[in-house]
Amino acid sequence: MAVAMASCSLGLSLNTSNSSLKKPLVNPLPTGALLEGSPVFGSKSISIVQKGSVSAILDRWLSSSASIIAQASSATAVEDGKPDESDVIPVPKVIIDQDSDPDATVVEITFGDRLGALLDTMSALKNLGLNVVKANVFLDSSGKHNKFAITRADTGRKVDDPELLEAIRLTIINNLIQYHPESSSQLAMGTAFGIVPPPQQVDVDIATRIRIYDDGPNRSLLTVESADRPGLLVDLVRIITDISVAVESGEFDTEGMLAKAKFHVSYRGKPIIKPLQQVLSNSLRYFLRRPSTEESSF
Repeated sequence: MAVAMASCSLGLSLNTSNSSLKKPLVNPLPTGALLEGSPVFGSKSISIVQKGSVSAILDRWLSSSASIIAQASSATAVEDGKPDESDVIPVPKVIIDQDSDPDATVVEITFGDRLGALLDTMSALKNLGLNVVKANVFLDSSGKHNKFAITRADTGRKVDDPELLEAIRLTIINNLIQYHPESSSQLAMGTAFGIVPPPQQVDVDIATRIRIYDDGPNRSLLTVESADRPGLLVDLVRIITDISVAVESGEFDTEGMLAKAKFHVSYRGKPIIKPLQQVLSNSLRYFLRRPSTEESSF
């Protein structure tokens, strides 16, 4: 999953207090744009003002938490796909990819072969101020993959605002839990937002791994694996940019309980040197600290 990210530098402010949310997500996010001063993905920022941060938007979601429970309990609450017909629940995957298409953000959703046309999900994305410019469905051994190419309705460009990218991710997960309530047992956010919580303990059973490699003459590759949580994408970008490291491009996957991020990063147009790698790794490890963080992950 890839998410192209614009160069970001020290001093950018971002409200990211949403990681402690404990109630179900319900309504699609309203149309909005970039917070002034917020980090963006890519080499250029778009000067648009966001109506509210992810934290504020999610707070509005929480005001109607009962509706997801009511809809999920209905046998007909299936978004044009298959109801639960098997004891084996597939692992949901949501991929946000900014690398594969130079002109659009590519979103891919997989949940075995249970997903249908996802018309409600596409409608929810449009409610975020996005255009679905292309849709594709393909099958492989892992299931049915629904892939959308989306752009901002106001600019026609791919999404480069981390808050809006996180809003896209959470909107998709919200719809997935709403129309396929059994998926919540395979999602970290099912602990707080689903009617069937996962059997794993998110803070205990999910290890954190952080690695940094050189990736050519001008940048490094940062990979992060951790337990998923609301607002994680925004928080990761904020932590990276707070130490003056630029996020040039990357990807962000939600695979069941696990979040996987891959960022192409640089410091003043050069790969990150070892001392700064250690600072970056320590900063991320402190934020993502878990009882079972892998010591050899750096």
